[in-house]
Amino acid sequence: MKKISIFFLRLNLQRKLAKSFFYGTLATMGVVSSALVFSTKANAQTPAVNNTEINSYAQAVLAMEPARQKAFEEIKKLIGGKEVPKIVCNDPNSMNGLSSQAKDIAVNYCNHSQKMVEGQGLSIERFNLITVELQSNNELKRQVYNRLIHLQRVSDPR
Repeated sequence: MKKISIFFLRLNLQRKLAKSFFYGTLATMGVVSSALVFSTKANAQTPAVNNTEINSYAQAVLAMEPARQKAFEEIKKLIGGKEVPKIVCNDPNSMNGLSSQAKDIAVNYCNHSQKMVEGQGLSIERFNLITVELQSNNELKRQVYNRLIHLQRVSDPR
């Protein structure tokens, strides 16, 4: 009986961790789209997102997250724990308020993120369009969530 309860406790914990990871990832996508925004062209309609793009998007988000956290923490330390200002990757003026060292960290993150996205076969414009679409499309959100969970399980098969 004890083994069964431990098994269900472990499953429950894994579910909670997966949900926490998903919400953290959604927050990351929001930060990427609003704080470290790449150039985005305005389109009247967003074309449908196919399974390949969902997979590429999820892989790019997972690949960018550790670098985003590291850059954010490094900049936060450099500015003395104050609120990190909005940094827009395609607007050098958005980085004017940062010290040269913090600016270097932000630029390196922007360059790294762009390579991560392009390395997954998406253009920056397409990545941003998907990010914007996620905010209003629950079906797409569900598909990305499922893909993120799948990729997380594959990379960490306990």
